[in-house]
Amino acid sequence: MLFNKKIAVVVPAYNEEKQIGMVIETMPAFVDRIVIINDCSKDSTADVILRHMEQDHTNPVDVTPQSSAIQRTLHNEAEVILHESEKKELKYFPPCDIVQERHSRIVLINQLKNSGNGVGIARGLKWTKDHQFDCAAVMDGDGQMDPAELESIVTPIVKDEVDYVKGNRLIHRSAWLVIPKIRYFGNSILAILTKIASGYWRVSDTQCGFIALSLRAMQSLRIHQIYRRYGWPNDLLVKLNIAYCTLREVEIKPVYHIGEKSKMKIHKIIPKISWLLLKSFFKRLWIKYLFRDFHPLFLLYNFSFILGLLLIPYIAKIIYLSIYGQSISFETLAMFLFLSTAGFQSLFFAMFMDIQDNERLYK
Repeated sequence: MLFNKKIAVVVPAYNEEKQIGMVIETMPAFVDRIVIINDCSKDSTADVILRHMEQDHTNPVDVTPQSSAIQRTLHNEAEVILHESEKKELKYFPPCDIVQERHSRIVLINQLKNSGNGVGIARGLKWTKDHQFDCAAVMDGDGQMDPAELESIVTPIVKDEVDYVKGNRLIHRSAWLVIPKIRYFGNSILAILTKIASGYWRVSDTQCGFIALSLRAMQSLRIHQIYRRYGWPNDLLVKLNIAYCTLREVEIKPVYHIGEKSKMKIHKIIPKISWLLLKSFFKRLWIKYLFRDFHPLFLLYNFSFILGLLLIPYIAKIIYLSIYGQSISFETLAMFLFLSTAGFQSLFFAMFMDIQDNERLYK
């Protein structure tokens, strides 16, 4: 425990037999449960975890799952429906075996089908939410996250200051020297897109998976809908913004070359996450700024998109006339200038209002 709050760490692991032992052994003592999701590894990851479970006699505090039923009253129908919905959430996850010993703080969730990094993290968060942990952090099973920095990640949560904390490697003074340049470049592209899509305009290290969530944040999410693979940090930011969750970034050091083997392919990930963020942007726009609470930026954004579509034929016409050396009519040029000017102004005003509205969520 930390500040009398229960803390769990979710550790997704796939073929991490060489690294997972180090992650377990270096986990700080204040962590009440280490929830490891073995994503159907093909190596001996599960055996390594089981050996550590046998050797671990920390005798952690008892944690019990959320009550199986809520007494219905005249005024609590909403709570009953929500509770039933959370109980049914497990059916959206792949089948798994859960191994847990009373003497050990390690919980092993063996997924029976390889389902992806995001699914594993979502399954671990589901377990911690159901067992009413005050804070759940995420640390990868490859050892790239320094356990000594975990306290700085979870402290703002357990002090009830914010709902979500995210590690930021880019503000560390060694970032440019340590992070591989291709990853730095890819991270920068996705950071720009994620700012626009999520509404958290001040977040920068969008791909960092060293995070922590409060119980309130977990309860505000449909955890099973978190993106299945490596775009989950981006998707999670959008979902948290829609739920009006507050965020803080904490400086952490970039860690590489400790024996980890990256499973990410940058050239494949960027297009997939970009498409995810495009869809997520419109989802946030419609849910947050129309259905839940109307805001003028909804009109400004959509007006700029309509003007942009109307502008396309004029752009094509001007290019065609320029290539074949024909003169451009005054009407064509005037409409091009009007649509482009009005469209960009509408877009910039919408983005400015978006930034101002979401400033309150960044602590």
